Amino acid sequence: KEERMDKPLVAQKSPYMYKAEKDEKVAWCSCGKSANQPFCDGAHKGSEFKPLIYDLKSGEGCAFCGCKQTQNAPFCDGSHSKID
Repeated sequence: KEERMDKPLVAQKSPYMYKAEKDEKVAWCSCGKSANQPFCDGAHKGSEFKPLIYDLKSGEGCAFCGCKQTQNAPFCDGSHSKID
């Protein structure tokens, strides 16, 4: 049965700080259902959500969006501060 979600789930109301230890390609979870936040574990299957693939260079640090409401995916833009 296909599950319809009109908005992603809020995984957490703060960013996930991440630093790449090597050059890597990551899949950012856009649905909020992954048990491996902020990365995709396939929990979106059956929904309209898809992971966002992003390349990180070794030593590069970033703040991945945890609330899934960002307008600058996959990065935090402060949208979590507007969530009740």
